[in-house]
Amino acid sequence: MARTVLTDIASQTWEHPADRAALAAMRALPGFDTAINAFAKAFGERGVRHLFLASAVRVGPTQRPQLDALWTEVLQTMDWPTRPQLYVTQTPTINAGAVGFGEPFVVINSAAIEHLTREELRVILAHELGHVMSGHVTYRTIAQIILMLGMGNLPFLAGVAILPFQLALLEWYRKSELSCDRAALLGTQDPDVVLTSFMKMAGGREFGDTLDVEAFKEQSREYEVDDSAWDTVLKAINTAFRSHPFFTVRAGELQRWMASGDYAKILAGEYVRRADVKPGEHLGDDIKKGASYYGDQAKAAVDKLSDTAKRAKDAFTDAMKGGAR
Repeated sequence: MARTVLTDIASQTWEHPADRAALAAMRALPGFDTAINAFAKAFGERGVRHLFLASAVRVGPTQRPQLDALWTEVLQTMDWPTRPQLYVTQTPTINAGAVGFGEPFVVINSAAIEHLTREELRVILAHELGHVMSGHVTYRTIAQIILMLGMGNLPFLAGVAILPFQLALLEWYRKSELSCDRAALLGTQDPDVVLTSFMKMAGGREFGDTLDVEAFKEQSREYEVDDSAWDTVLKAINTAFRSHPFFTVRAGELQRWMASGDYAKILAGEYVRRADVKPGEHLGDDIKKGASYYGDQAKAAVDKLSDTAKRAKDAFTDAMKGGAR
């Protein structure tokens, strides 16, 4: 299919307000800058490359040339002038990552190549390019090192309040995924392919059976629409130490973004250009949007809690009336 080339598109076009709000909150943590500097000093660019590429093969014109050509197409669609190196590593989980400090590179797991179609691989590559273009890679690299090695094995963080740092980093990490799901859609320009990719990453490929993306869309709506405040609490607990949001949540967020009309506007040429971006220019607006997003979530949770309490009170009152007869 023909895709619209998004000439000079800036990452601010697709970044989720919760991504920006979570990043601002993380940067405000006491000791955050100290921790970042400690990571960079301890590992360095070469150290990170050794850690992530000890068992990986670099993609190029003669090494997986079809994947290399697909990577070229994604870079062209997003009009990104630099070409991060692409690697494949032998791993049984469908995933990929953008890694590095000064010179980001992308690593894609071999399971993605095994289980996904060419167009679904486009989704994965566009998603990772989104992280590169948004400047996420330094913080995400740190998060991945923490997940790989564990906080307790990083003694240079001894002076940092570990748990708040870890929770804040993972909260932002999850929200940055929502931003780059939008980048994946812009790089692919086929909503059903993106959602099918989510479905396969959640439950695997067909294996001779049938997958139904419409049923998956309905599942994502069911997950988000519940009547229980306790379910809301459980969801928060279940995601606190996860690096990625649940795929049903990601599907719901992406469908809401499309329904807002922003996606169609971007394809029509209404988006922020890199040439027009000035550092910090829209920071106040970003903070307001992020606060609004979290405020809406909090209000919804309080409303659910109030509704649950009211129903419990009514049930108790009815039971007492019944007992008094």
